[in-house]
Order: sequence, then structure tokens, then C-alpha cells
Amino acid sequence: MRKKRKEHHEEHADETWLVPYSDILTLLLALFIVLFASAQVDTKKFEQLRASFNIAFSGSPALLDSPKPPQPENGSQAPPVPYLPVVMDNVGATQEKKAYNQETAQLVDTKKKLDKYIADNGLGNDLVTLLTDDGLMIRIKDTALFPSGSATLRPESRRFGEQISKLLSPLTQKVTVSGHTDIMPINSAEFPSNWELSSRRGVNFMRFLLAQDTGLKPERFSATGYGEYRPVANNNTEEGRAANRRVEVLIQRNYRP
Repeated sequence: MRKKRKEHHEEHADETWLVPYSDILTLLLALFIVLFASAQVDTKKFEQLRASFNIAFSGSPALLDSPKPPQPENGSQAPPVPYLPVVMDNVGATQEKKAYNQETAQLVDTKKKLDKYIADNGLGNDLVTLLTDDGLMIRIKDTALFPSGSATLRPESRRFGEQISKLLSPLTQKVTVSGHTDIMPINSAEFPSNWELSSRRGVNFMRFLLAQDTGLKPERFSATGYGEYRPVANNNTEEGRAANRRVEVLIQRNYRP
């Protein structure tokens, strides 16, 4: 009797690990595809962003003429791109600074002329000039212009009113004339409160300046009254109240630093 030969079967390694491995490879491939797609540069977006930065940092004249981001040529709607506002270039800033310095020199020269006139005529107790960030201020005590509680100009105020008018004539800046009072109330038929008194004083002195035939343009002028609400000294003393009763002529700057 022949013995049956045992059949030898070839043993195979366990390949179940290939399934998760292939899944991992697929996921990695998908991840790299997404990263690659995200890294692609949109040329039109890049050009729009570059144009915006050119405007902000170099002030390109061609771009300044049309301060809008470039539009797609095919008429399709491109996604919105952050657009930087136009800023002043170095040339513009230099011109602005030059104009400011020229105006400051003009105001300083006007101040010197007026200070000389004040000194030569002994008006130091009545007039004072101040150069501020807002412009050139001419501060006049009320007693040099008006009787107490009145808005009618004194005849002697003409002596320096004419001079102030002449100094304002060659200037181009706007001029504001403002009236101010102390804290003491007034209640008369003509002036129910300090508002009316200060406003009338500002208007009357402005009209006096314009009437001096020096070529002043009325459109440059305005007048207002602040009553007792913008004091320059303490109203608790007679000296302080006297300082607060005043008229101010402000030559406003056209240019700021």
C-alpha cells in the first residue's frame, strides 16, 4: 500500500498591514496636493497687492492719478484684495514742510512789525502778540477798545486799529475776531448776557478793521463771542478779570506742522 505524500503548502507572510499603509499613503498624497494648491500664487492678486504697496511706500505718480486697484482684464470678478490708502510721498511732504516754514516766517515778520509798533507807541499794557500752533494771536484789552459794559469803540482805538489793518492787508490767511468777557454777569436792555456783549464787540472791531480801506477781503474774516467761557486768567481777582475782558484777532495758519 502506497503512502500518500504529504502535500507541502508554501507559507505566505501576513499582508493585512498593506491596507492601512495604502490608506496612509493616500491621505499623505491628498495632503500634499492641498498644500501644493494652497501655495500657488494668484498672479493678479499679487500684482494688485504689489501696486498697493508701491503707492504706500513710493508714491508712484501713475498710480496716484487713479487710486484704485487694477481690475481684471476679462471682466470677471476678482476676489477683493486689501487696498492700502494713498500716503503723501517724500516730495509732497517736503513741499508741505516748506510751505509751513514760509508761512511761519511770514507770521514772525508780522509779529515783529506789530511788536515794534506797540513798543514805539507805549501800548505794551494794552496789546500783546502770541505765535501759536493755530497762528498769530493779537490780544487787546477791552479798556483799549470799549467803555465798560459797552460795544461802542473808543475814538482812540483808531490809532492801533489802522495799523493792525495795514499789517493784515498783504496776508492771505483767514482772520477770526473774537470777543471775551470776565465772569461778572451783565443784564441790560442792549446786552441780556455776556454772550451778546462779547459777540457785539467782536463784530464791531472786525467791521472797524475792514473799514480802513487797506484792501482787506471780507470773505477772509469772521467774528464770534465767547462770553466768559474762555478765560486766560483767574476770575477770582481783579487783575484776572481785567485780563479776561479782551478782544482777540487770530491770523489762522494755512499750513500745519
